[in-house]
Amino acid sequence: MAMRQTPLTCSGHTRPVVDLAFSGITPFGYFLISACKDGKPMLRQGDTGDWIGTFLGHKGAVWGATLNMDATKAATAAADFTAKVWDSVSGDEVLSLAHKHIVKSVTFTQDSNHLLTAGNDKLLRIYDLSNTDAAPQEIAGHGAAIKKALWCNNDKQILSAADDKTIRLWDRTSMDEVKTLTFDTTVSSMEYMADGEILVITYGKTIAFYNALSLELIKTVEAPAPINSASLHPEKDFFVAGGEDFKLYKFDYSTMEELESYKGHFGPVHCVRFSPDGELYASGSEDGTLRLWQTAVGKTYGLWKCVLPEDLGADNSEQMYGSTPEIKA
Repeated sequence: MAMRQTPLTCSGHTRPVVDLAFSGITPFGYFLISACKDGKPMLRQGDTGDWIGTFLGHKGAVWGATLNMDATKAATAAADFTAKVWDSVSGDEVLSLAHKHIVKSVTFTQDSNHLLTAGNDKLLRIYDLSNTDAAPQEIAGHGAAIKKALWCNNDKQILSAADDKTIRLWDRTSMDEVKTLTFDTTVSSMEYMADGEILVITYGKTIAFYNALSLELIKTVEAPAPINSASLHPEKDFFVAGGEDFKLYKFDYSTMEELESYKGHFGPVHCVRFSPDGELYASGSEDGTLRLWQTAVGKTYGLWKCVLPEDLGADNSEQMYGSTPEIKA
């Protein structure tokens, strides 16, 4: 009998969870940050979902959140017209960056020295975090609010997705637009994978994979429902997606075949991301929770305990499962 997927539920937020991000793997494990409309982004231990702390200071919904690679810094984008940089060890606010409209997206460079922001004022901004008095570099060109902006190509280029139904590739040095992709509908999410330079895009029911440097299409698949977010496994074996039907879907990347689907949330899934080691993926939902799902169901990892059939005794024909506690933040 197949093992049953048992997600870990991370509660604590009081409104929809709209964005999440993992750090890289550090000597202390890896970490997970969540952005929520309750205005209180949370930091958790990535493999267990255990709550570490809440970043307090925003006066509106938080739309975007990110951690730098070693999880020493966090950044958040909010409806109070600010992006904030935090010390993620102490929880202290380090910097508040005023914008002219709602901020939707924040991303650090690999060296953590620069922060890229974007949002409803249609501008990309690059802040030098080592010289906070300097005005940010600004890149204009989108005709509507920008949903997501990401560094790519070793931080030499920028990818941005906006409500003008385009994704644009920009050169960081010249600040010129290099290439534009145009879609029939608004792009709902964008993930960049440096290893292989792959861009994962969702729009409508479509999950599409592009070469991030040339913006040439690699492959697409149609999901059974409108998709809000998708994430590719670090080894590129699988990808997962979640959307409007409350389910999470897992696909084989090479064949694009749907392998599994799970319902755990009680509202649309807004964001999904694989952990840096690929052992689990996290989802955030309209229901106010984050859930952690095992990539290989039944494996001992984090708070999941593997129970092998031979451990159950010959007279017990029912499949048992490792207990998965609900985590209270």
